[in-house]
Amino acid sequence: MTIEQLTTAPTGAGATAGGAVQRGDVEDLLYLEAQLLDEWRLDEWAQLYTDDAQYIIPANDLPDPEPDRDLVLVNDNKFRLLARVDRLNSRKAHREYPHATTRHQVSNVRILDQSGQEIAVSAYFTVWRFRNGRDDHFVGRYDYRLRRADGGLRICYKRAVMDMTVLRPAGAVSIIL
Repeated sequence: MTIEQLTTAPTGAGATAGGAVQRGDVEDLLYLEAQLLDEWRLDEWAQLYTDDAQYIIPANDLPDPEPDRDLVLVNDNKFRLLARVDRLNSRKAHREYPHATTRHQVSNVRILDQSGQEIAVSAYFTVWRFRNGRDDHFVGRYDYRLRRADGGLRICYKRAVMDMTVLRPAGAVSIIL
């Protein structure tokens, strides 16, 4: 099944008809994103993003950075996002080869604004990572901007703001939140 088929599967008509997007349409996209990440289907996951997409993980001490000026853990455009996928799919990502088992849990999905070209969405997340007898967790809030494209919704902006004040015991973010 292609990403287009997955993201335009029979859900509320709002995502494809140009009308108001329903929360169920947004939840379907975010749950699909979580599933693709957990199944390490990263090439398909990257297709959920627009060509001008931005993916940001701020440092723990500065949740609202200016990525061009402030330190962030991740600041990927589509090109860097695809390079990250290539690296994680290869043996070069030593922290993730063999792949960790992850579980992305998404909750409290809210549509904040859909008055313009983009749909502002927030959600909470907990991501569990299991590898080599260890389990790490990441907890926080997602901020998304979605856009109608290719007959469905695509992600043009994602920011994963972590609630933890330190990255211990994980020490680093080696997976895609």
